[in-house]
Amino acid sequence: MGIVTPFPQQRQPGQVGFDRAELTRILDLYGRMVAAGHWRDYAIDLGRDAAVFSAFRRAAERPEFRIEKRPALRNKQGMWALVGEAGAIVKRGAELGPVLAPVERRLMKLVEE
Repeated sequence: MGIVTPFPQQRQPGQVGFDRAELTRILDLYGRMVAAGHWRDYAIDLGRDAAVFSAFRRAAERPEFRIEKRPALRNKQGMWALVGEAGAIVKRGAELGPVLAPVERRLMKLVEE
């Protein structure tokens, strides 16, 4: 028949990434912010130290929020961090839900207006 070529590995060894449940939660929030007309673009950066989801109001500026997953901080401050546009950490924790809470509260304010 034909030669079957194995599919290349999706992640490099030692590379940090989001699992399906985490990415679903993040993209759900992103979709609601897009529907509210607040966010227009996003970027995902997968590195050795961290996986970062960046949400932009416009494509040509700094991200309004970055959601960072740093497994090395799991036992210290928590591996999840919500970083604002200026680079300040807005919220840090061990669970994704509470870290996303400030953005979800902002979404509620956007919908009410």
